[in-house]
Amino acid sequence: MTGSSTAKFTDPQSYQAAVRPAQVEILVTAKGDFDAELTRIELPRLWMQRGRESLPRIAHSTVSSECPPVFFLASSDQAAMRHSGMDVSFGEIIAVSPGSTHHHRTAAPCHWATMSLPWEDLAAAGRALVGRDLTVPAVTRLLRPPVPLMSRLLSLQEAAGRLAEAAAHILAQHEPARALEQALVHALIMCLAESTPTQISSGGLHHLSIVARFEELLAANHDYPLYIAEICAAIDVSERTLRLSCQEHLGMGPVRYLWLRRMHLAHHALVRHATSTSTVAEIATEYGFWELGRFSVEYRALFGEAPSASLRRPPEDLRKPNSHPFSFAASEYA
Repeated sequence: MTGSSTAKFTDPQSYQAAVRPAQVEILVTAKGDFDAELTRIELPRLWMQRGRESLPRIAHSTVSSECPPVFFLASSDQAAMRHSGMDVSFGEIIAVSPGSTHHHRTAAPCHWATMSLPWEDLAAAGRALVGRDLTVPAVTRLLRPPVPLMSRLLSLQEAAGRLAEAAAHILAQHEPARALEQALVHALIMCLAESTPTQISSGGLHHLSIVARFEELLAANHDYPLYIAEICAAIDVSERTLRLSCQEHLGMGPVRYLWLRRMHLAHHALVRHATSTSTVAEIATEYGFWELGRFSVEYRALFGEAPSASLRRPPEDLRKPNSHPFSFAASEYA
């Protein structure tokens, strides 16, 4: 199947649910109106995405084990971001290991892109174009392709994005889709083959493992408030090491991250309960906020409105009126 679609979002949780082929949790870290746009393009074997986000955020993602993506920044007019404890600038590529878990953190609005091929197609394309298999990395790597090769990849990806937004019917036709795919795969293979790789250090891998265990514990107790002593005991790490690991990957300590995560869970619950009989107090205390006056002040500072306003907001406001739903079913990207 070939095709493409673009959608716009004002709710981080609706946006994160649309990102493929990974499971993603997004926590916005700054006050303001969140606006995001996601373009998905499916060619016969190649999958692509282009995303734009208006606010800084932390994204926790678990990538596909069958079709792990490569990730890069899609435009030059933005700050570097932090991915798995490494700084990633425009012109660099992150090649992730299959089924791995990562955090990527932005400090400003971001425009990013991903491309992914099934393993066997990546290996076959490598043999055909450069005479050797391009194996999926066992450990996430930062790649620096030569500028002309990366420029070619960026140009083709941008052209595909423009077609998806302005002339999606062209990408739904077999021959144009096949021709574009061949050009994109060639550009991607050359970038991967000619890059200088940088692997995560052994210390970085240790911190990555700690943060992954930290996230697993949070996921298992998403509706239950946790405390630092309990967390350190559960994942068998000292408070100092946990704090250093979180600062490296999340840009903040574990206490602040726990608070931010619970705030977003409460925000999501308030919006989703807009048609129920739930109260602000019930939802706030469900996520461990017992000082309701303080919760209201901090909630307004983060989300720009009172908790009661979120509770009254119609659910349809989560998506902009002029946006179009994706034409692909989620199962096609799972």
